Amino acid sequence: MSKEILLNIKNLCIAFGNKIKSVEVVHDISFSISENEIVGIVGESGSGKSVSALAIMGLLPKKTTRIKGEIIFCKKNLINLEPKDYRKLRGKDISMIFQEPMSALNPSLKCGFQVSEILQNHLKYSSSQAKKETILLFEKVKLPRPKDIFNSYPHQISGGQIQRVMIAMAIACKPKLLIADEPTTALDVTVQNEIILLLKELQKETKMSLLFISHDLGLISEIVDRVIVLYNGKIVEKGSVLQIFKTPKDDYTKALLASRPILGIRLEQLPTIASLADKSFISKEVTPQQRAFKHKLIYTKSPLLEVLNLKKEYYSNVGLFKKSNVIKAVDGVSFKVFEGETLGLVGESGCGKSTLGKAILQLEKVTSGSIKYRGIELTKLSPSEMRKLRKEIQLIFQDPYSSLNPRLIIGDALIEPLEVYGIEKNRNERKKKVMTLLERVGLDREYFFRYPHELSGGQRQRVGIARTIAVGPKLVICDESVSALDISVQAQVLNLLNELKDDFGFTYIFISHDLAVVKFMADQLLVMREGKIEEIGDADEIYANPKKEYTKKLIESIPKGI
Repeated sequence: MSKEILLNIKNLCIAFGNKIKSVEVVHDISFSISENEIVGIVGESGSGKSVSALAIMGLLPKKTTRIKGEIIFCKKNLINLEPKDYRKLRGKDISMIFQEPMSALNPSLKCGFQVSEILQNHLKYSSSQAKKETILLFEKVKLPRPKDIFNSYPHQISGGQIQRVMIAMAIACKPKLLIADEPTTALDVTVQNEIILLLKELQKETKMSLLFISHDLGLISEIVDRVIVLYNGKIVEKGSVLQIFKTPKDDYTKALLASRPILGIRLEQLPTIASLADKSFISKEVTPQQRAFKHKLIYTKSPLLEVLNLKKEYYSNVGLFKKSNVIKAVDGVSFKVFEGETLGLVGESGCGKSTLGKAILQLEKVTSGSIKYRGIELTKLSPSEMRKLRKEIQLIFQDPYSSLNPRLIIGDALIEPLEVYGIEKNRNERKKKVMTLLERVGLDREYFFRYPHELSGGQRQRVGIARTIAVGPKLVICDESVSALDISVQAQVLNLLNELKDDFGFTYIFISHDLAVVKFMADQLLVMREGKIEEIGDADEIYANPKKEYTKKLIESIPKGI
């Protein structure tokens, strides 16, 4: 028996601009989603995946967006739907898990209230009913301490936990169609598996349909029934998971599949769309001998950074008559980082990875312990001394959108750090340097004049990398710096980070939940769990023979694809 079509997209074209001048970003795409079906969309950053999803949700700005075609949901065309009617539909019948949870949640409202509000608005729950249901939803999405998180603000919880709050919000009213735009981007592999299983369970239970947008092809293969491949706003291929993964027809699809980091092999350079088009490109493997020679050069020097018995504790419920609750975010961590090394830092969401990175940068004051950079004790420096040194220790942020000022054009955002540190003589010289930097990270010079909201997630992340390298740092902390990127752009950025490392002599602390990516990047691997070091050693050795059960579990949870 054929399934009823729930969503039918017909000849959809989306353009941005005004009546006089506009740029079309989605070109005449058509696809459908049946009831109780999971459809996946993959494609490069800027290919139109998220824009198409926002068009279905009615969330594109009316004044600057031109939409042609039909978006038929439950036999109703949504293109000309009134805002008040869209509000009744949105959140109840069509819901969305957004790509960047940190900017999707209201920073001034507690997490619990933001989910409860939806239940009260759409399902007319009382305040106490909504609270009870929200805590149950938090348990469902595997949030630790659901009652505490109910009363926490978004900035008080980790990136992965924020993403889970977003998922709880999206599934609260059991919608007919759930659009998941990179729903597991900020999640570690074990929780990612749990979330995928959860979405599958909910989908079976409520017969909801799911439009699953992801850059992770391995993940796509594990959850969806059909795959749509988008490139430059056009559909280049669509078919069943088996067809797309086993016998792809389009060269672009083949290139996407080749761009995935492989766990068993260490390559010098990941294949990209551009490199695979070049018939002379050969993907060379790094031999154990080459690796051993490189490590001999790195590890015979003095360490660049030494962390000794570092602790960072947070206190909640502190008051006159309340007992304080201690959360040990980083608990007695010790390690060394050597010049020219990439230290991979992995672990589940909330294990203390990002807190450790912020502590090294002195963005978080440590509770106790020592951080020595080039022999200088960072914990003893005054704010002005630390500001001078911060030029040498830079951070590539996890969430590129919230790290950029929405009112500054990209060029000015990149010129700003150059002015702060007195790099180059005048604005013209700085502008030239910024133009060169944009090209170095794979962006055209015209991006100088764009605002952050005019860029895709991958393009914003490249701007973040350009801003970091602008001041010529020695130590770069990459905090989930490729987690928001689709697989092909991720390959470009990882290759770029390695090129920059070779060209400028950078040292990286590479924080990620994606173990396949860390395997490609890292010399040494540090596995964290609940604020402590679970395992530390050579990255290849740990992947081949993990000593701890926790590390084995992390490696086994990596999506393998078909």
